Amino acid sequence: MFEIIQADLSNPTYAKALVNLLNIYALDPMGGGKELPDYVKENIVLALSSRTDVYIIMALINGDPVGLLICFDGFSTFSCKPLLNVHDVVVKPEYRGQGISKMMLKKAEQIAIEKGCCKLTLEVLEGNKAAKASYSSCGFEGYDLDPKMGKALFWQKKL
Repeated sequence: MFEIIQADLSNPTYAKALVNLLNIYALDPMGGGKELPDYVKENIVLALSSRTDVYIIMALINGDPVGLLICFDGFSTFSCKPLLNVHDVVVKPEYRGQGISKMMLKKAEQIAIEKGCCKLTLEVLEGNKAAKASYSSCGFEGYDLDPKMGKALFWQKKL
């Protein structure tokens, strides 16, 4: 049986799955290729559980978590409305190519609509062709305000 749920991290099964799935993502070349630090493994469930702006979506097959999507509330100043940012998307390697990420994105879209959001946002690596194809098929596209100025770039400064 297949289902997409909004996971409650007070459930130990979902809490453990979140850490496991995030670690699978971290070990993947698209996630940096390195195991999550012990600090993250030990604290991420509590840190996320203490937030009111996070949504944890899981894909389950026969009750076994095989996919994870984490999104956070944001705000669009240009629309003066909330937005929902998709921060992490991972599907266990043996289940990829079956449309699971698309179904989790559909659940995120439903949450965003219920919240009155103006859009969903996400970041994707240029070389992640599979993710880009999945996101495009769900209606995502590069962001620009004026095509003459080009697409928006995602930058960071580590602290």
